[in-house]
Amino acid sequence: MNNKKVFLISNIALSVMVGSFSAFANNSDTLSVTANRFQEPDSSILAPITVVEREQIDRWQSNSVIDVLRRMPGIDVGQNGGIGQQSSIFVRGTNSNHVLILVDGVRLNQANVSGSSDISQIPLSLVQRIEYIRGPRSSVYGSDAIGGVINILTERKTEGGTLNATMGSHGYQEYDGSIKQKVGDRTTLTAAGSYLYTKGYDVEANGNTGGHPQPDRDGFMNKSLWLGVNHDVNDDVSLYARAYGFDNRTAYDAYYDSYNKTLTDTRALFSRTYDGGVKFHRDNYSSSLNASYNYTKDYDYDPRYGRYGKGSRFTNSEQYNVQWGNHLLLGNGSIGGGVDWQRQSVKEGSNGFPNKEHFDNTGLYLTGQQKLGNVIAEASVRSDHHSEYNWHTTWQSNLAWEFVEGYSVIGGYGTAFKAPNLNQLYVDNPLWNLEGNLNLKPEESKQWEGGFEGLTGPLAWRVTVYRNDIENLIVYKSAKPVDTYENIGKALIKGAEFTGEMDTWVFHHTFNYQYIDARNKETHQRLERRARQQLKYQLDWQVEKLDMGVTYQYIGQRTDKDYGTNENVSLGGVSIWDLTASYPITSHLSIRGRIANLFDKDYETAYGYRTPGREYFLTGSYNF
Repeated sequence: MNNKKVFLISNIALSVMVGSFSAFANNSDTLSVTANRFQEPDSSILAPITVVEREQIDRWQSNSVIDVLRRMPGIDVGQNGGIGQQSSIFVRGTNSNHVLILVDGVRLNQANVSGSSDISQIPLSLVQRIEYIRGPRSSVYGSDAIGGVINILTERKTEGGTLNATMGSHGYQEYDGSIKQKVGDRTTLTAAGSYLYTKGYDVEANGNTGGHPQPDRDGFMNKSLWLGVNHDVNDDVSLYARAYGFDNRTAYDAYYDSYNKTLTDTRALFSRTYDGGVKFHRDNYSSSLNASYNYTKDYDYDPRYGRYGKGSRFTNSEQYNVQWGNHLLLGNGSIGGGVDWQRQSVKEGSNGFPNKEHFDNTGLYLTGQQKLGNVIAEASVRSDHHSEYNWHTTWQSNLAWEFVEGYSVIGGYGTAFKAPNLNQLYVDNPLWNLEGNLNLKPEESKQWEGGFEGLTGPLAWRVTVYRNDIENLIVYKSAKPVDTYENIGKALIKGAEFTGEMDTWVFHHTFNYQYIDARNKETHQRLERRARQQLKYQLDWQVEKLDMGVTYQYIGQRTDKDYGTNENVSLGGVSIWDLTASYPITSHLSIRGRIANLFDKDYETAYGYRTPGREYFLTGSYNF
C-alpha cells in the first residue's frame, strides 16, 4: 500500500475520533502511558496490556528484570545462565530485536548498536513499574515495535523511604534504598541507589565452552544510582530533571582464542542517562517536551590483560532524544500526536567501527480514539525519516464491540518495521572479514489479530489469536571478498493466547497460556528458542499477616542450535515452581523469603548454558 492510501485511510479513521476518555474510565481504573504515549485508562486500551507495579515485584521477590518478564504472557526468555548473563527476549514468537525496550519512554541505547537489547544488564532496583504491550506498535513508536513494547519506568511514585537487604544462594547479596520527599509546597526530590553482588556458578553445561575447560564461577556485580527533582511552576506547568546510571561487571564462559592465547570472559558495562523536560496540562489539553542523553561504554576483556589489553573488545555509544507530545480530549474520544528525533552513534575507536558512525531518525505520529455507544475504535499513523533509508510509513487500526454487557469482540490490523542497526549498516572489521551494507531495507511486518474478552463471574479473561507475516529479514551472508548482511529472510508466526485473573475466597489467581507456531517461511523450520507452548500460573493468598505465593511455569519443547556443530538441537519441556512468603514484624519492618526452582529442575533456556537450580533468598525491608 502506498503512502497516499495509508494517509487517506488513517485520516478517515481519525476524523471520526472525537471525544474524551471520561466515557471509558472509572475511579479504580489503572492508568498507563505506553500504548499511545499519553496517560489513559487500561480499560480503553484495545491492545493486550500487562502492568506490573513495584509492589508486585516485591511480592514475587524477583531479583532481575528477566525474572519479572518471564512471568508475563507471550514472552520467551533465553539466557546464558543466571543473573547478569546475556539474555534474549522473544515476544509472540518474533526475533529478540523485534521488541522495543523503553526506559521512561525512551528507547534503550544498546538496541540499535547490536540490534537487540540485553535486558539482563538493567538493575531491577531502578524499576518501579513495567508496562508491556503485545502486538505491533510502530505506528506510535517507529522502528523495532514488531512483537511489542516493554516500557520500564524508574521514578518512585509514593512519598517516603524504603531500605532492603537480601542474602541468598551462590553468595548473593543486595542492598538498596529509595526515598521521595517534598521540599516546600511545589518541589519533590527523589533518590535511589543499590549494590548487588553474586559469586554465581559455572554457567556452561558441559564445562568446556569452545573446547577450553572453564570450571569457574561466573558472577555478577552491579552498582546503580538514581536522582531526580520535580518542580511545579504553577497548577498547569511542571519542570523535571533526572540523572541515573549503573556500573556492571559480569564473568561468563567464552571461546578460547588459541592464536592470541586469550580468554575474553569478563564484561564491564557503564551506562549514564540524563534527561529533563516540561509538562503542561490545562482543561482537556496536555503537552510534554523531553530531551535526554545517554552514553554507554561496553568492554569485553581477558582479566589478565585488562580492559584495553590483548583480546579486548570495546563499544562506546551515545544516544540523543527529543520528544514533543500533545493530547487533546474532545467529547467521547481523543486525539494525540507529536514528533520525536533521535541520534544514535558509535564513537571512533569502537571495535569494528574505525570511524565515528551515526544515524538520525525523525518521526511524526498521530493517534486517535473514539467511543460510540458500545463500540471503541482507534487508529494511528506514523512516518519516520531515517538518514539512510529515507521515509517509512506504518499504520494501525483496532475495533472493539461490547455485544453483550461484560463481553467484547476485538479485532485489528497493523504494520510495523525494524530499521537496520548501526552494526548492520556501518561495521567494518577486517579481523572478522565483515562489512556493513548501506543498501539494507527495513524489515517489515503485517499482523492481524482478533479475540474476545469478558467478565464471567469472578473471572476476567481474554483470548486472542494472531498472524504475523515478516519480510525483508536481515540475515548474515558469507560472501567474497567479505561477509555482509542482506534482506532475504521471511517468517510466518501464528499464535493464540489466553489470559485470566480472578479471586476465590482468600486466593488470587493469575494465569496465561500461549501457543506459538513460529517458522521460517521458506524452509518451514521452527524459529529458535521459541517454546510451542507455555503455561504460567500465579497464586497469592494471605492468612492473618502471613502473605504467601506460588508460581508455576511450564515451558514447552523448543529448538536451538549447537554452534559448535552448527546443527539444530531440541530442548525438552520443563515445569518450574517458586514459593514465596512474607511477614510484617512491625508496621515498618517486614521479612520475605523465596525458594526459586523449588524442585531443583535441571534445564536450559539457551543450549549449553546451565540455569541456577534451586535457590534460597531472604530479605529484610524497612519502610519509613
